[in-house]
Formats: sequence, C-alpha cells, structure tokens
Amino acid sequence: MGKTHNKQRQSDSQRWALEVSMNYTDGTQAEVGDRVLIGGQYHGVVVADIDGDEYSRNYAGDQWRNLDSGVMIDTDFGGLVHYDQSSLDGELMELQQRA
Repeated sequence: MGKTHNKQRQSDSQRWALEVSMNYTDGTQAEVGDRVLIGGQYHGVVVADIDGDEYSRNYAGDQWRNLDSGVMIDTDFGGLVHYDQSSLDGELMELQQRA
C-alpha cells in the first residue's frame, strides 16, 4: 500500500508540473534554447520561459515578468512572439532540437 501511495504522490506532482509549465503539442515541457517548429512551417527558438523564470542571456527576465505565463519565442516570421498554453489550442508547436 505504501508504494502505491508514493506512486500516486509522484503522479500528482508530475501532473502539477505539467499544468504550470508551457508544453508543446505532444506534452513535452518547453525549455529555454529549444528550437521549435510552429504550425508546420515556421521556426523559432525559446528565449524566455516565464513559468520557469528562466531567460536566455540576451533576454533579461525583467522584460517579461509582467506576462503571467508561457514562453517568448524568437521566430523567423515575426521576431519575438509570446505563447501561452491557451494560445496553442489548434496550433501545432513541435520541439525540433533541445539545447
């Protein structure tokens, strides 16, 4: 019984981590430095993870803390674009390469 309880507790914490982190369409958690494919045709690099409070060297966290959640992606179609989990509804975002 103790082992089952521990497994349940781990499962609950993993679910919580997924709920408070930005995830790609397949459920993989976004990380700074990830190269992504957006909508099957555009490319970008995650430069800020607001949920995880992590930022790439050229993008200071102070610039993005006013955003509630999500990530900033430097895209090849429009420069910096903010995405949060709800903005991915119906849009495909795939991890191409982990930094």
